[in-house]
Amino acid sequence: MKKIMFVGRTGAGKTTLTQALKGKEISYHKTQYINNLDVIIDTPGEYAENRTLARALILYSYEADIVGLLMSSLEEYSLYSPNIAAGATREIIGIVTQIDKNDSRPDLAEEWLRLAGCKKIFHISSYTGEGIANLLDYLKEEGDILPWEKKF
Repeated sequence: MKKIMFVGRTGAGKTTLTQALKGKEISYHKTQYINNLDVIIDTPGEYAENRTLARALILYSYEADIVGLLMSSLEEYSLYSPNIAAGATREIIGIVTQIDKNDSRPDLAEEWLRLAGCKKIFHISSYTGEGIANLLDYLKEEGDILPWEKKF
């Protein structure tokens, strides 16, 4: 499976998505440091919100195959500069989160991610599971066996 690094504002759903992808029970806890897990690098929102801390994201991106820019469909503005993905040395994908919320605007979040330079965008609800399988299929490499495909 390709290794992905999640980047986004505090509350965008990075840790919740990590739990959903791993099939774990969703429980909120604030990410305090970069968690370099087996195939997921989960980063604190402050690293994306603070220019000084953002340098660490650049360094950690070298350990990933793909960088996922997360944006909640509840956002009032974009954290990402236009065409920020152009300077990346890794594939950048967009992930619109919290699409299950009543006042969500996934189309607006997708537009902002496209302006940032994301060509591939996923719409995700970590709570309902919508879009999780699509993202897992995208990260899956030839020969990978996902947990629900194992034969006992």
